[in-house]
Amino acid sequence: MGLTAYFITRLRHLFAVVMLSGVFSLLSASLLVSLDAVDVAFTEAAVGAGISTVLMLGTLALTARSERTPSHTPLLPLFVVFVTGAALVYGTWDMPRFGDPNAPIHQHVAPEYIKGSAEEIGVPNIVTAVLASYRGFDTLGETAVVFTAGIGVLVLLAGGKRRRRKDKEGG
Repeated sequence: MGLTAYFITRLRHLFAVVMLSGVFSLLSASLLVSLDAVDVAFTEAAVGAGISTVLMLGTLALTARSERTPSHTPLLPLFVVFVTGAALVYGTWDMPRFGDPNAPIHQHVAPEYIKGSAEEIGVPNIVTAVLASYRGFDTLGETAVVFTAGIGVLVLLAGGKRRRRKDKEGG
């Protein structure tokens, strides 16, 4: 994944960048599968490697094939990246250790799901009960947002084709 990310930042040919972004998403999905987060891996593969790649290819059809050489020095963006990274690392210092059973998240919500999901939902698998019932409206909302974004991009791409046709016909 690191090698793929390095090449994404170094390439100037945008088609290759889009393809490597799809490869990066598939590698991320395979990493998530190895971490036993199959539902998140499926979403990453569908959205990251599938929809995002198609949308970027559609955008690439309306733009130039290669990136222009930047006119600025890379010091300012590099500085912003390091400051943002330092702020993110600083924000994680007071978090509980990974897997700590005394972490606040394990004291309030999780025991309620473990105790009550079988009786409340009737599904023996706790993960399925949480995703399908407790978070059902949240998942429906996420699906609606992705669908709306996809339709919006398709409408924008179709509008660009109509404008170009009018320009060619003598507009």
